[in-house]
Amino acid sequence: MRKIGIKIVSFYVLIFFVASSCVGTKINKNKVIVSNVPSKTNLDSIKSSNIPTLFELSPQGNKWVDSVYNAMTLEEKFGQLFMVAAYSNKDTVHFNAIDKLIQENKIGGLIFFQGVPVRQVKLTNRFQSKSKIPLFIGSDAEWGLGMRLDSTYRYPWNMTLGAIQDMKLLEKVGVQMGEQSKRLGLQFNFAPVLDINTNPRNPIIGFRSFGEDKFKVTERAIALMKGVQSEGIFSTGKHFPGHGDTETDSHKGLPTINFSKERLSDVEFYPYKKMFHEGLSSVMVAHLNVPSLEPRPNYPSSISYNVVTNILQKELGFKGLIFTDALNMKSVSTFKLPSEINFEAFMAGNDVLLFPEDVPAAIEKFQLAYSLNLFTDERLAFSVKKILKFKYKAGLNSFKPIITENLYNDLNSSENDALHYELYENAITVLKNTAAVLPIKNLDKQKIAYVKIGDDNNDAFVATLKKYAEITVIEDTNLDSLQVKLLPFTTVIIGYHKSDIAFRNDDLKSDELFKINFLAKNNNVILDVFAKPYSLLPITNFDDFEGLVVSYQNSTIAQIVSAELIFGAIEAKGKLPVSINTSFKVNDGLATEKLNRLGFTTPENVGMNAEILSKIDGIANKAINGKMTPGIQVLVARKGKVIYQKSFGHHTYDKMIKVQDSDIYDVASLTKILATLPNVMLQYDQKKINLETTLGTMSSIFKDSNKANINFKDLLSHYAGLAAGIPFYKATMDKSKFPSEVYFRKTSEDQFSKRMTDSLFIRNDFSDTIMKMIVKSKLSLKKEYKYSDLTFMILKDYLEKTTGQKLDVLIQENFYRSLGMNNSSFNPLSKFDKNRIPPTETDTYFRHQLLQGYVNDLSAALEGGVSGHAGVFSNAMDVAKIMQLYLQKGKYGNQQYFSEKTFEDFNTCYFCAAGNRRGVGFDKPQLGAEGPTCGCASMTSFGHTGYTGTMAWADPETQIVYVFLSNRTFPIAGENRLSKENIREDIQKVIYEAITD
Repeated sequence: MRKIGIKIVSFYVLIFFVASSCVGTKINKNKVIVSNVPSKTNLDSIKSSNIPTLFELSPQGNKWVDSVYNAMTLEEKFGQLFMVAAYSNKDTVHFNAIDKLIQENKIGGLIFFQGVPVRQVKLTNRFQSKSKIPLFIGSDAEWGLGMRLDSTYRYPWNMTLGAIQDMKLLEKVGVQMGEQSKRLGLQFNFAPVLDINTNPRNPIIGFRSFGEDKFKVTERAIALMKGVQSEGIFSTGKHFPGHGDTETDSHKGLPTINFSKERLSDVEFYPYKKMFHEGLSSVMVAHLNVPSLEPRPNYPSSISYNVVTNILQKELGFKGLIFTDALNMKSVSTFKLPSEINFEAFMAGNDVLLFPEDVPAAIEKFQLAYSLNLFTDERLAFSVKKILKFKYKAGLNSFKPIITENLYNDLNSSENDALHYELYENAITVLKNTAAVLPIKNLDKQKIAYVKIGDDNNDAFVATLKKYAEITVIEDTNLDSLQVKLLPFTTVIIGYHKSDIAFRNDDLKSDELFKINFLAKNNNVILDVFAKPYSLLPITNFDDFEGLVVSYQNSTIAQIVSAELIFGAIEAKGKLPVSINTSFKVNDGLATEKLNRLGFTTPENVGMNAEILSKIDGIANKAINGKMTPGIQVLVARKGKVIYQKSFGHHTYDKMIKVQDSDIYDVASLTKILATLPNVMLQYDQKKINLETTLGTMSSIFKDSNKANINFKDLLSHYAGLAAGIPFYKATMDKSKFPSEVYFRKTSEDQFSKRMTDSLFIRNDFSDTIMKMIVKSKLSLKKEYKYSDLTFMILKDYLEKTTGQKLDVLIQENFYRSLGMNNSSFNPLSKFDKNRIPPTETDTYFRHQLLQGYVNDLSAALEGGVSGHAGVFSNAMDVAKIMQLYLQKGKYGNQQYFSEKTFEDFNTCYFCAAGNRRGVGFDKPQLGAEGPTCGCASMTSFGHTGYTGTMAWADPETQIVYVFLSNRTFPIAGENRLSKENIREDIQKVIYEAITD
């Protein structure tokens, strides 16, 4: 009797529930027919709309749908309506509960939330195996699978994509999202968001929207949808009828939209109308209070027949699947009992009930309603057959388990980062650029400081800025003392860094706002905002800012690309997707100049294969593990972009200090082309010398020598018959084979100020002695190729006497400062921390100490560490800059250092026919079996190698720059195994193998 009584009560509750919630209920003695449920006539009217027929199946598909539907029990039909929440990060209790819903309640699908990909795939296979009819698997992946899953990719937010003007890029995002969704076993991605975010204070949409302009939102949503659906994944437009102008989070309460239907039709509905014609598969209906569409007060749109059926299906003609928004959200879950909400959502015209609560109770409600004829078989068939139709279109009629092998790599391929770089290169937006402060030019005249504001990481931004120029990071909590520290600087870059964890508030705090305004008023400021554009709303006056950059998010790639833009490696292309008060409007965005500076990207973006390139790691580690060198830096650039930069090993074999990209190596003979040659090329470019100029003309000390008639071309081609070298140090040793007091002091004195070690100073005039010894040295009787350090020692003497400046000063003033080679120097201990300099050797034959920060080459040491053939210390990034300068035939940044003709003259092999591979100062690829390269570089390529285990090479034909630095001479410069085992050459070979175009 108790059970009967409960059913009687349920009956009257249900009759009241339906009668009160449905408009125009008609009751006859045979059936209770609810007039707002689609009748046969209503269904016909939907089919006759002017939307193209995009969801029709083949006869075979229709046959499958009909056969499956006809074989289903009533309970199985009800079950198909429910798409239940699943988590791969929960325990077996949760998994077993899902099993039970599948097996007992015959649910139709799962929406996965938090977890990890391999576990989710295993669970998908498990759950699919337990379901008689394959399940829909969906996920909210608005910015990629990373929105829900660990170890998966996160694309930029929609608002970031909203700044991009190239729709092909957004379609590529959709394609990649679709590929990853398919690989994970999904059929639905509940995206894109179609909300027009016209309310900057919207707490739940905001950055999830493409912007506030309906046309731009639509254009981008279509591009993304096309990409996703091209991979066989269904897109879901949301949140109908429009969640963009709300100030309530629908997860916590019911937002109200107080617009007229005409306004909604013109703005909020606009993307849906367009996307229906483009083939949008499904729509998600929001939980909103929209009085102009639903007269019942505070009645959620997701359960409104007028919204879901009359407007969405009849007026707008949508024929795809209709999902409710999650039915556990407070905006609807507190409205009625879960079972009642599910039923009302179905009665309103929704096909799939998403994230329902208490499915067994809901199905019981459906059974009771059906037994009371509260809805027709036709209504049930309308949704269930549509669901089956989409399952067939998704290939679920022949479901195969998802393979877990290689899943992580498939979901995180290098193509993801490649596209990510392209997206930020096109999104980052410049809103102010007073006096063309961006990009920063004339680095030799700049003194730049960086100040951080915000509580998130800024490492990639600062590190990349420092790859372009010397950047001083200034920190001080006291504004007055901070300002004092900033006085010497010409430019202050302020980085506003806020976490891009979803839904976190990144608005400027009052103290942050005050600090920014204060610094802008008192300095030349470039403000770079790594947060959504709305974070700028509290700033009411932008007049004090010289530069304003919106980088949108604080991801690593966003930071790298933004630094590139500041220094001109890329130009600004982005346009603002939303308004910032009255200061900036939608579509604002300034173009900036692109300079010829090295940038950064992934191998794929310059026609290289990242997987092949990764083989460099193995070769480098082979060298380190084989104790050919304790540490290595490798850099590869192509087409003006650094695509590979890694450091391996340690400074020494005790493994105390790991090699960093910023560490500075003794580059040995690379000095020839990094310091001496560029200055010689300037002399040549200014026509002070030419290829036929003789040594006797260039320098008076050679006028009456046996070298007087050696011409410039022969000299630089190592074709002049000079000795390979001279042991200058022997002249400075006493009878005990120790440094003589005639030439050395242990402390610095007026005439002994050239430092060789911490406690060894050589006579200032010993360089003159060196030159006299070179003048008197013998020449080869036979004209043949012989590599000689003397060539560049002669050129150093020539440059210093001609210009009146020392070589270390010349190279800084003429090249390094303006190139931004702020990690390059002779005698680095005067400028850099010793811990940044890997030691090169323990000198047991002259200086009798560990050489760290002092040049390894003894002849260069005898010149006080500054010689034409050795003495420069640098890192791979700086070396790459000057190699790129050569590759660009004298141009870098905003400066033409020397003419293209000058470069071509120096990069010519004049004596190749005679078996001499050398250019004018440059080394060139091998002739026959002998040479410095892998044998795969073009004959137009050029570069040099160094004794300490270094190599710098550039190839005009492939546009590749390759830099290898090491301290292979540590601890003792014995057998050169690094060279014998072709480590540098094998890495170069991999680089060329990685070229795809």
